[in-house]
Amino acid sequence: MYDYMIVGAGVIGLNIAREILFKKPDAKIVILEKESDVGYHSSGRNSGVLHAGFYYTSNSLKAKFTRDGNRELSRYCESNGLKINRCQKVVVTKDASELEALQILYERGIKNGVNVKIIDEDELKSKFKNVKTYKKALYSPDTATVDPIEILHHLKSELIKKGVEIRFNTPFKKGLEKEAKVLINAAGLYADKIAKSFGFSKDYTIIPFKGIYLKYCNNDMPINTNIYPVPNLKNPFLGVHYTITVDNTIKIGPTAIPAFWRENYKGLKNFNLQELIEILRYELKLFARNTFGFRDLAFEEIKKYNKKYFTSLAASMVENIDTKGFKQWSKPGIRAQLLNTKTLELLQDFVVEADDKSIHILNAVSPAFTSSMPFARWVVENYVLK
Repeated sequence: MYDYMIVGAGVIGLNIAREILFKKPDAKIVILEKESDVGYHSSGRNSGVLHAGFYYTSNSLKAKFTRDGNRELSRYCESNGLKINRCQKVVVTKDASELEALQILYERGIKNGVNVKIIDEDELKSKFKNVKTYKKALYSPDTATVDPIEILHHLKSELIKKGVEIRFNTPFKKGLEKEAKVLINAAGLYADKIAKSFGFSKDYTIIPFKGIYLKYCNNDMPINTNIYPVPNLKNPFLGVHYTITVDNTIKIGPTAIPAFWRENYKGLKNFNLQELIEILRYELKLFARNTFGFRDLAFEEIKKYNKKYFTSLAASMVENIDTKGFKQWSKPGIRAQLLNTKTLELLQDFVVEADDKSIHILNAVSPAFTSSMPFARWVVENYVLK
C-alpha cells in the first residue's frame, strides 16, 4: 500500500512528490504517467520563461507563487548546474491608449514585491537598442528562460534516487487509487475528467488552447531580451511576444488558438470525437455570447495562421528585424484552461478541490511552470498534510 498516488509526471506532479518527501522522507509514493517519459505535454511544451509575477492581482495565488517560483527555480537551476538565461524582459506600448494598462502592471508588480521599473524611451534604448515603445516601457530584470525538459528530467532523477516509483505508460483508471491511501490528481489536460469520477469538478471543464511559436533562423541576433506587448487584462493570454530561449534562439508567439480536442497538437493525431463534440459545444456558447471577448479572440487567433500577419505583430515592437527570418514553427503546446460551465468564465487562478481521500488540481494555469515549486508546497501543506 502506497501512502500517495500522484497522477501525472508533469512539473506539478513531480514537485508535489518532492515536497511530500521534504516533509515525510519515508513516505511511499507512486506516480502514474500515461506517456513513456516526462515532458510530453504542457510541462515539456511551454515557453521556458521564468515569469517575474507582475501580471497578476496581488490577492491571487498566482501573484505570490510566480514571484517566489521565479526565485526558487532560478536557485534550483544554479545549484544543480542546469541551464538558465537571465535575458530579462520589457513590456512595450504601441500608443497612448496602453499607458494606463502599463501603469496597472507596474502597480501590481510593486504590490506583489516584484522587482519592476517603469523606464522611458531613452533608458530602454540604452539597455536594448532595437526595442521600440511609445514613451514608456516596463522593465523586469528578473525574468529569465530555462530548459523545461532538462528540469523535468532532473526532478525525475532526483525522485527516483529517493525511492519514488514512477510508472510510465500507465494511464489512470478508476480503481487504481485503491493501491494508495491518498490520490493526488495532477493530470493537466485530463485533471477535470479524473476529478469528475470522484465527484469533483462539477462546475468546471477544461477548454484547450493551442500555442505555437515561430523560430528565427537567421545568423544575426537582433533581439537580446524578451519583449512583450501590453496584454488585454480581461483574458489570461499575453499576446504575441519575443522569447529568447535558454540557448539564445529568438522565437515569436504564442498563438492562443481554440483547440478542438485536448491533444490537438497536429492534424488529426490523437483525434477524439467525444472531446470534439463536448469542446465545440462550449466554444460555440462562448462564441455566441462573446464572453470575455472570446469571439474577438478567436478571429484574432485564426489570423495568426497567416505568417505575414503573425510576424508583423512582433515586428511592430522593434526598430528593425528581417521577418523572413522566422521560418520554423515550434512544437505546439496545449494550454489546459479551466472554464466555469455555469458562468462561462475562464478561471485565471489556481483551483484545487479535495476531500480526505483525493486531491484534484484542476487549474494549474500559466505560469504553472514558474510557480510549480511554491504551488506544490502550498498543495502539500494545505491539502496533503493538513
